Amino acid sequence: MNNNSIVPGFDEEKDDSLKIRLEKIDDIEGCIALYLNGYIDTYNSSFFQKRVSKIVEAGFIRLIFSCGSLNYVSSTGIGSFTAFLKTVKPKGGDVVLLEIQPKVYEVFQLLGFSQFFNIKDSLADSIAFFKTTGVEIKSEIFPKIFSCPICSKKLKATKAGRFRCSECKTILAIDNNGQVFLG
Repeated sequence: MNNNSIVPGFDEEKDDSLKIRLEKIDDIEGCIALYLNGYIDTYNSSFFQKRVSKIVEAGFIRLIFSCGSLNYVSSTGIGSFTAFLKTVKPKGGDVVLLEIQPKVYEVFQLLGFSQFFNIKDSLADSIAFFKTTGVEIKSEIFPKIFSCPICSKKLKATKAGRFRCSECKTILAIDNNGQVFLG
């Protein structure tokens, strides 16, 4: 089965440094797995972005990136993943990253992006994530009022992410489901 049968015209443009194989996930509407092989850097990131934009335009908003064969991602490549997240979130979609190589994950962590992405170990875990995140509920979670786990000050979070308590200066993190963690 070729990529064009899933997303028409997908294979019209190719890049030897990054190969992408698509697999439609039938039990979840608008869900697709992208198997990435190679690397993403400044030179091929626009190719990568164009291919993924084509996927989103075809109606896929739940994106699973299988990164097991992705051996390098530059900061520009990480920027691409962030752009995809910003594109699909408002449409009720999300991005899951699978099987990230330790050195690639390190770049995500160094740039502070690891907390924004759902990172799973297997395709089954990713599918389970999309099945359980009825995604529509997310809009009701934020803004969220909660108490700082350290000083009990009432705080308000408008979105998921990391921030500092205004009272005790403790760094807190809040995930997409509204769970609060120490920083």
